[in-house]
Amino acid sequence: MGGAPARRADGFLPEERRVQDLAFRTLLYRYFFFTWLFKDASRGNVLERAAAWRHNQEHAHWLLTYMRRWLWCGVVFYALGTFVELMLSSPGLSAVFYIPGALSLPINAVIGAVWIGLKALPGPF
Repeated sequence: MGGAPARRADGFLPEERRVQDLAFRTLLYRYFFFTWLFKDASRGNVLERAAAWRHNQEHAHWLLTYMRRWLWCGVVFYALGTFVELMLSSPGLSAVFYIPGALSLPINAVIGAVWIGLKALPGPF
């Protein structure tokens, strides 16, 4: 008989999940990785792929937030590595901080390429 789907007693639809219901590791993953925001534009018929592409373009602005997060993590890890190397005179231990700091750069390069691709390139259709 149509109409809106029935809501639970707490006001949410049955398939909705609040952020408070998510496990900490899921929240941590979503904080640093953006794949959960986007849809696969290579699957489905032409209309489904076009809808997924538009969805991805609409969510591209979040990529700048992820770039900023990775930039700050890289800066903090690099600063910690410098502190450990210079103040504690432990170059071996400083590698524990330098390596994640250095890995933030290629991650930012990938995020930047995805952002430019979604903003500048026309849809694949």
